[in-house]
Amino acid sequence: MESKVDSTQKKKLTIGGLFITLGVVYGDIGTSPLYVMKALIHGNDGLANISDEFIYGSLSLVFWTLTLLTTIKYVSIALRADNHGEGGIFSLYTLIRKKAKWLIVPAMIGGATLLADGILTPAVTVTTAVEGLRGIPSYIEHFGSSQNTVLLITIIIISFLFMIQRFGTEVIGRLFGPIMFLWFLMLAVLGVLNTLGNWDILRSLSPYYGIKLLLSEENKSGFLILGSIFLATTGAEALYSDLGHVGRKNIYASWPFVKLSLLLNYFGQGAWLLSVKDKPSFQHIEEINPFFEMMPASFRIIGVVFATLAAIIASQALISGSYTLVSEAIKLNLWPRLQIIYPTNTKGQLYIPVINSILWAACIGVVLYFRTSEHMEAAYGLAITITMLMTTILLYNYLIYRNVSHFISLIVLFFFGGLETMFFLSSATKLFHGGFVTVLIALIILSIMVIWHKAYVIEHNVAKEASLVDHVSRLEAVKADYSIPLYATNLVYLTSKSRPGKVDSEVMYSIFDKQPKRAEVYWFINVEVTDEPRTMEYVVENFGTDSVIKVKLRLGFRMEQKISTYMRQVVIDLMKSGDINKQPQKWSINEFNRNVGDFCFVIVREELSTDTELSALNRFIMQTKLSIKKLAVSPVKWFGLEYTDVKIEHVPLLLGKRKKTRLKRVYS
Repeated sequence: MESKVDSTQKKKLTIGGLFITLGVVYGDIGTSPLYVMKALIHGNDGLANISDEFIYGSLSLVFWTLTLLTTIKYVSIALRADNHGEGGIFSLYTLIRKKAKWLIVPAMIGGATLLADGILTPAVTVTTAVEGLRGIPSYIEHFGSSQNTVLLITIIIISFLFMIQRFGTEVIGRLFGPIMFLWFLMLAVLGVLNTLGNWDILRSLSPYYGIKLLLSEENKSGFLILGSIFLATTGAEALYSDLGHVGRKNIYASWPFVKLSLLLNYFGQGAWLLSVKDKPSFQHIEEINPFFEMMPASFRIIGVVFATLAAIIASQALISGSYTLVSEAIKLNLWPRLQIIYPTNTKGQLYIPVINSILWAACIGVVLYFRTSEHMEAAYGLAITITMLMTTILLYNYLIYRNVSHFISLIVLFFFGGLETMFFLSSATKLFHGGFVTVLIALIILSIMVIWHKAYVIEHNVAKEASLVDHVSRLEAVKADYSIPLYATNLVYLTSKSRPGKVDSEVMYSIFDKQPKRAEVYWFINVEVTDEPRTMEYVVENFGTDSVIKVKLRLGFRMEQKISTYMRQVVIDLMKSGDINKQPQKWSINEFNRNVGDFCFVIVREELSTDTELSALNRFIMQTKLSIKKLAVSPVKWFGLEYTDVKIEHVPLLLGKRKKTRLKRVYS
């Protein structure tokens, strides 16, 4: 979730910033102790089949995975690849997209898999936390040990979480930081209490035990054990994506505390396993979870409550992260326009109803399909390994872009790329154990991105443009022709053409051919989404007149496109500078509007012409895009024009060559 963090707070290291960081950034990776050791035990056929070497080796692999991937790649390297303080795979892509066109491919793949993984994360974390109730005698006495009860509680929690998104989470969000601080403190204390008297567990810090386990016969999963080890670092990508919410310094300062708490808890679970692995009473526990079992009985209910709260916070962070990711994809022409709502005054907090409904339905579907956290863990993590690989590819190109030596850049590429490839291959078997669910979701998301981007490229390459310079005299003549009724004081057209002096040819067709439109000022607005996240600028071309003006709005990829609001400011600015005349309104009841004339916004909507000569593939892409477009939010809502006078005109979209047709005259 995004919190209210101003630019000063982002730059300075503050106690408040640290608490916000704990609540926003570490939810995903902070809940990994709930299921990592549990998944490792299950993967080796239960508690009775693990040895001391297995425990030492598993902890060694967890430690070095957290160190190499999270600490070195993401905290030390990726956080420096920020786009004006913003992080994440799309922010990284916008930094280097001018370097090579093909970089859009890893950006789309990484974004799609990250969104898909975000669907499984709330399901697995909340289910695992709620399953901890089954170890509490009073709970079993009243509700029994049926998994159906666990599923019901999980579905209620997840449904409530998605339901409150429409109202914003500013108030409860303030509690996230302190709760997560207590959560990490609890992890550390539980870890230390179970490690006391068994300090031999610290030998796991040596990579020797991890390498030995990979080659040992005691490891029944072999190389595939890395699929479960990887669960310890799945939140690293989310950590990078949340950079813009809290700032680099706050992450640098808080990560050592978080990492230490996580490692202490993992080592505490390992020490507890060493002490009980040979006891039959524990060996007979089905789906044993050392995270809950190592707690004192009197503390168990508190532990479950905190685990559930941490799972909710982790889920909230991923839900908000999904909104942000989709919003960025829309601005980059990788996703259809969807209705975006800003439920609070908190900076950056947004809500996308369609995405919220899809995520909720998908999460509930995952819970009902897999039923137990054990089955979810078998599918979890596959998609995020692909995201990390794509980030590494983009990171390599960023280092080259920043003139880092090719030698160092190649080391980063091959070391982390090789490491993540091993994790991907070890997780690939999850495809047959439920991983196909997230892969299928990722493929659907990726297909939409590919179609939307390809259609944008087709339109951009072949769509016709007109020169305003060639039409200025005609526009002024129409303005002076009083036989034509005044259509609007300010007639505003939105144009996709960014080149100076150019507009879509359909715009000129609308003004002169469909119905001559007389106006005092003709405005042509082009919105350019910049590589910076929060740019708010505009450039004016007036062609030596006060009646024909093209405005380029330069908006950051995380900014709202409130065209009506921006246009009013532009008009007032140009009046003050003398570029256009004042527009007194005789009958206006609003003092603010008395010197600003009326506006009419014209939006030209395209329908694929049957006369278009396109290849079968390109025709399919364009027809699919236009079909999806009908389900997306209307341009009126997208450009913030709901409360203005808007005219929508439909024109045929003619791409490529026009089909040749001949009609033969016959005589009856």
